[in-house]
Amino acid sequence: MHSLALVIGIVLCLGVVLDAFQTIILPRRPSGRLRLTRIFYLITWGPWSTVTRRIRNERVREQVFSIYGPLSLLLLLVMWAVLLISGFGFVYYALGTPFADAMMTHYAGMRFGILTDLYVSGTTLFTLGLGDVVPKMPLARGVIILESGVGLGLVALVVGYLPVLYGAFSRREVSVALLDARAGSPPTAAELLSRHGFEGGQKALVVLLAEWERWAAELLESHVSYPLLCYYRSQHDNQSWLSALVTILDTCALMIASVQGTPARQAQLTFAMARHALVDLGHVFHLERMVEAKRGEGFNRLPPEQFRRLCGALGESEIQLCGDEASSARLHQLREMYEPHAQALGYYLGLSMPMWIAAPNAKDQWLRVEKLRADGGLLGGVSHISERSTAAHLQDEGHGY
Repeated sequence: MHSLALVIGIVLCLGVVLDAFQTIILPRRPSGRLRLTRIFYLITWGPWSTVTRRIRNERVREQVFSIYGPLSLLLLLVMWAVLLISGFGFVYYALGTPFADAMMTHYAGMRFGILTDLYVSGTTLFTLGLGDVVPKMPLARGVIILESGVGLGLVALVVGYLPVLYGAFSRREVSVALLDARAGSPPTAAELLSRHGFEGGQKALVVLLAEWERWAAELLESHVSYPLLCYYRSQHDNQSWLSALVTILDTCALMIASVQGTPARQAQLTFAMARHALVDLGHVFHLERMVEAKRGEGFNRLPPEQFRRLCGALGESEIQLCGDEASSARLHQLREMYEPHAQALGYYLGLSMPMWIAAPNAKDQWLRVEKLRADGGLLGGVSHISERSTAAHLQDEGHGY
C-alpha cells in the first residue's frame, strides 16, 4: 500500500512539473496527448462550449464564451496546486506519516495520518511555515525542503507567466482594433480593398500587409507556445483575432489571383505567413479530422450571389474576377488552401467566419465619418469606390453608432 502511494505521489509531482515546464517555459508547441493541460482543456472546454452554443442571445453567448479564457487559467493553476499537494501528500503517507501531530494522529481512537500528510503538504507548498507539525525523520525534512522549493518555483512561474500572457494578448488585440477603420466591423476583404482605392492606396496597402505579416508571425510564436490565448476573446463582439486573420487571407488571395507587381508580391508573403499560423494552430488543437470533414462538406463562403456582389464592389479596381476565368480559378485554389482550416478552428473555438463583402446595413463608424466628409465636400481625395461603398451602406437611416 505504501509502495503504491509512493509511486502515485512521484508520478503526480513529476507530471505537474513537466506539464508546467511545457506550458510556461518551453518556447515551442507542447507535445504529447496525455499532458495534464491538454486533458484539462478537453474536459472543461467541451462541456462549456456545448452549453454556451445553445444560448440564443448572441451578446450573452459571446459574454459567456469570453469568460472561459481567464477562468480556465485560474482553474489550471488551482489544478496544478491540488495535484502537487496530493502528490507530496502521498509521498509523506508512503513514508509512514513521519510527523509529530498529536491532534490528528489519534482522534477518537482512529488514525488520520493521511489528513496530516495533506495538511503538511499544503502548508509546505504555499510556504506558510506554521510549525505546528514537526517531521520526525531526516528524509521527511528533505522532502519538505524540496516541496518548499517547488512551491516557490510555481509562484515565480505564475508571476512571470501572467505579464507575458497578457502582453501577447494586448499586442494581438491592438492590430485587430486598428483593422476596424480599415476593413469594417466585422472586417471584410472587399471593404479593406475599397478603402484603399485612393491615390497612393496601393502603397498604403503594401505597408498594411507587411504589418500583418509580422502580426501573423507574432501570433504564430505566441499562440503556439501559449494556446490558452486562443480562448481569449476580443473586447467587442463583432471583432475577433480569427476573423481578422481570415480577412487578411481573403484580401491576399484576391490580390494574388488578380494583381501584378509589388502589391501581389507582398500579398504572397503575408498569405504564406498567415496560412502558416492558421494551420499550425489547428495542429495544436488536433483538428486534422475536423479540417478534412470541413473540406468534405464543401461549405462555400463565397456562393455565386456573393461572388457577383464582390465583383461589383471591386469592379472599378485593379482586381478583375468575373471577367477573368483564370483569376477566378486561382482564387478558388487559394481559398481551398486555408478556408477548411479556418472553418475548423472557428467551429472549435465558437468564432464566426467573416464575410467577403459587408452586409448592406452593416454599422460602421468609419462610414459615418466619411459621410461627414462628403457633406462638407471633402471627398476629393477619396476614390469613387469608397464613395459608392459609403452611399450603399448609408441607405439605412439608422446607420452609425
